[in-house]
Amino acid sequence: MKKLILTFALALMSIIGFSQEGGATITITIDNVTSDKGKVLTSLHTSETFMKGKGIQNAETEIKDGKVTISFKNVLPGEYAIMTLHDANENKRMDFQDNGMPLESYGISNNVMSFGPPNYDEAKFIVEDKDLDLNIRF
Repeated sequence: MKKLILTFALALMSIIGFSQEGGATITITIDNVTSDKGKVLTSLHTSETFMKGKGIQNAETEIKDGKVTISFKNVLPGEYAIMTLHDANENKRMDFQDNGMPLESYGISNNVMSFGPPNYDEAKFIVEDKDLDLNIRF
């Protein structure tokens, strides 16, 4: 009887363990950060969270030699966009000049550079069942 219970418990733990894994890993590389001062803040967004605050996953990374690598794990299939910011003064937000222009470097997925705020439709990409490697430029 003990063997049966132990076997059942191990089988249940295996099933639970496998069910928690899933989705793709998105690895983002940014290799043109202008200084190692501060941190890089990166957010994974859906259309519902884009430009409205925190993403569905968020990361804060130190900079080494002008480069960072960030990974978002267990991302379910769907449509997403990434926003990233060099928070040089570590105040956890983007700083602006008096005329509204950003003081700190930023980038979005698909490396779209436009005048004005980022646009979700230009930054979106599709996650399927395999891992993605993205390079974002500031």
